[in-house]
Amino acid sequence: MSATPHQRFNSYIGYFKQHFGERIQKVTIDAGFTCPNRDGTKARGGCTYCDNRAFSPSYCDPQKSITLQIEEGIRFHAVRYRRARRFLAYFQSYSNTYASLERLKEIYEEALRHPQIEGIVVGTRPDCIDNAKLDYFATLSKNRFVQIEYGIESCYDRTLARINRGHTFADACWALEATAARGIRTGGHFIFGLPGETREDMLSSAKIISALPLTSVKFHQLQIIKGTAMAREYAAHPEYFVEFSLTDYIDFFVDFLERLSPAILIERFVNETPPKFVDALPWGKLRNVELLRLLDRRLEERNTRQGRLSD
Repeated sequence: MSATPHQRFNSYIGYFKQHFGERIQKVTIDAGFTCPNRDGTKARGGCTYCDNRAFSPSYCDPQKSITLQIEEGIRFHAVRYRRARRFLAYFQSYSNTYASLERLKEIYEEALRHPQIEGIVVGTRPDCIDNAKLDYFATLSKNRFVQIEYGIESCYDRTLARINRGHTFADACWALEATAARGIRTGGHFIFGLPGETREDMLSSAKIISALPLTSVKFHQLQIIKGTAMAREYAAHPEYFVEFSLTDYIDFFVDFLERLSPAILIERFVNETPPKFVDALPWGKLRNVELLRLLDRRLEERNTRQGRLSD
């Protein structure tokens, strides 16, 4: 019998529908944070691949209040997701725990006061969290949906150093363990195709990731953003990078899914970057929903599923 869509992997969307009984949409907010590898605390210039403008919706503006960004975000999503009535405030830009605890309380409690906000998702770095902040989020999570989403990007310290992350994989492991130990949902973000990593390196990371206390993960193919340090590295040495055609990437990700723990929710496996930020769109202008259909079809064709080889 054929599987229905997403039955062959552990879908984050399916989890939300089960948890809330309906679709929940994220509203992205820019609260005006920065990062320790941008402000000189650890480095300057940020991660070599990063330009926050490439993934921030147009309504995000740190000059606007949290409440106003939520209101504008709800109106923005009403065009595409007409049935969405409840939302999560998604603090995405930069490192959203990189401030005093008092400042964090002001920001997150303003978001949670909005009547249509069911909870918060906080994007940050593993080296921008501590026990006091985690204790605060644990208190919030007793009554509201709270998830801390860590940018990890790679399981290999040589890669993290090369892309100027400014933290180690051990930092990520500590942050995830300390977060999960308090009963807070955890998310992780990883990029496939970073310079110096082979296909075998990326596949091997499935076992490493499976051992982490992760609720959900976002996986993205690397996209070279104009004007970044990585764009300059790629122009000088394209041989350092594994490049995937669309067909290759779908098959690679199926191979990866087979090795990944079936308990981990898959939030995303590709990234959409506005065309103006990249020099080329090798996969055309396919949207995430279309790419998901291709993944579902390939999983069915290969009669396989997430975790089949994870043991």
